[in-house]
Amino acid sequence: MAEVRTGGLGFFELTGKVAVVTGGSSGIGAACARRLAEAGARVVVGYDSGEGRAKDLVAALPGDGHSTIRIPLDDSAAVRRAAELVAGRHGVVDVLVNSAGTTTQVAHADLEGLTDAEFDRILTVNVRGTFSVIRAFTPLLRSSGDAVIANISSISASTGLGSSIAYCAAKAGLDVMATSLARVLGPQVRVFNLSPAAVDTGFVPGRDPAAVRTQAASAPLRIAADPDDVACSLIGAVTSLRLSTGTVVVIDGGVRL
Repeated sequence: MAEVRTGGLGFFELTGKVAVVTGGSSGIGAACARRLAEAGARVVVGYDSGEGRAKDLVAALPGDGHSTIRIPLDDSAAVRRAAELVAGRHGVVDVLVNSAGTTTQVAHADLEGLTDAEFDRILTVNVRGTFSVIRAFTPLLRSSGDAVIANISSISASTGLGSSIAYCAAKAGLDVMATSLARVLGPQVRVFNLSPAAVDTGFVPGRDPAAVRTQAASAPLRIAADPDDVACSLIGAVTSLRLSTGTVVVIDGGVRL
């Protein structure tokens, strides 16, 4: 019979923990890095092309022991090298936040406008890339003995509405992947996805910033989310949802209702 641990775990204390954040140089990833550092974690800010932004962020984070590392999601070999570097620095990872992603604004009715190359790029970065990061960092997460993976998803996964059909498909895949991974990474690792509605960032190229407020106006809470709202939800889930795994945490102000 498998060993069963006793409950009554209390809050997950972040002081002294090691957190890796992909896509950490801007937007939701940067907000998550700030909140994790404020909670006492040593943060590794992952970036692809935003090295300067990542270094500026690390310099401004509270606490010490923070660093940057390049984690390009379309290069699995580079992802493994990044994991090796983190292993050399810290020996363990307690929190892995997969915030890196990409999309392109393509009207859903414009089937020809969504090219094979663009469809493949969106799936590669958002789904395969996230999987490659989790695969590479799993030994470090298991070494923690009590670790968390948080993937930044989207309500596009369930609504089928978003910047492109490929993006909706990618986020749906990410949600299903979290369920599959939760089954095999327990008991040492919890897995959950944060699923926001539109967030006020420059993530979607060409999106009118007013579109975020328009969407929020139709929701019961009528709040236009910014990256820190997602970061606060991350901290809540990591520290409080001790018996949740394979779960999608919706952060949409009630848009789906």
